[in-house]
Amino acid sequence: MILDRLSNPNKRSKRIGRGASSGVGKTCGRGNKGYSSRSGSNSRIGYEGGQMRLFMKLPQRGFTRGRWEKTVDAVNLSWIERYFSDGELVTRETLRAKGLITNNCHAVKILGNGELTKKLAGFEVDAVSASAKQKIENAGIPLTVRA
Repeated sequence: MILDRLSNPNKRSKRIGRGASSGVGKTCGRGNKGYSSRSGSNSRIGYEGGQMRLFMKLPQRGFTRGRWEKTVDAVNLSWIERYFSDGELVTRETLRAKGLITNNCHAVKILGNGELTKKLAGFEVDAVSASAKQKIENAGIPLTVRA
């Protein structure tokens, strides 16, 4: 159980703006004047009231290759066993059509978790783990790995 998300179902929520004796009457805990005391106020994260924000003052350092990184979606043999039938070809397009990979993946890798009992037409994927390759070859299914 996550302690910071616990809530007591018997505890009543604090009623704001119900008179001076309630503890949060009149200004309702918002202070007196200013933007944050008005209705509809919500500032962006890091906004400092017109002052230059801290993250803009700090220098940018280092380099990230996230812009050029290729995403690889992994598919286990157990998933292929569950979603494919005999005689089907396993390609990036068929995996995407069955919802096993995302639309924005750059490559597909087959992993060896699970057993393969179905007689598939073949595999045309970008990468295969060693255990998956052995299981596919033992089942006698043709395997094509794109470079």
